[in-house]
Amino acid sequence: MQSLSFSLEGEYVELNQLLKLVGLCESGGAGKAIVASGDVSVDGQQELRKTAKIRAGQLVSLGDIEIRVQAG
Repeated sequence: MQSLSFSLEGEYVELNQLLKLVGLCESGGAGKAIVASGDVSVDGQQELRKTAKIRAGQLVSLGDIEIRVQAG
């Protein structure tokens, strides 16, 4: 399993933008498509909201990749 870390600059980041910012997709639109596919989970629960607000302390998973979101 691959673990990535993301430093949050503000209060939250939208899920589709997070996928783009960590390099898992080319654009926010591609991020929306990944979320819509049902392959993304947040804190162990499937997340289908493309612009879900992801805050520090949350864990986002896509396949065998985990993204830990930390306060910046």
